Amino acid sequence: AGNPGVMEYRGVFVKTGELLFEKGPFQQSTNNIGEFLALVHAIGYQKQNKLNYPIYTDSLTARAWVRNKRCKSTLKQMDQNQDSFDLIKRAETFLKQTAFNYPVLTWNTKAWGEIPADFGRK
Repeated sequence: AGNPGVMEYRGVFVKTGELLFEKGPFQQSTNNIGEFLALVHAIGYQKQNKLNYPIYTDSLTARAWVRNKRCKSTLKQMDQNQDSFDLIKRAETFLKQTAFNYPVLTWNTKAWGEIPADFGRK
């Protein structure tokens, strides 16, 4: 809702539609931060549950941030979005300290429709 604005994210198992995790809402955050945190959460979820599935996103920015193990948002940190920044720091630390080989793939929205993890607000 707005950018920056209220942000939330979730992970959905595409094959069954099962909701795996959902976080938020977070105030004064961005869509890209939500996409990044969702990818990192999905990696952690798979590692914790000993799974090995491809992870999909429709965000090229979030894919790059995960690949580089760094969120490069230009969002200004403030009291209202401190929760997002705390999660970003945890996510970056996790990525730097954790070996993983889950493929992070681009969701083909044109062919497959909206990605199931989206909240349908576009």
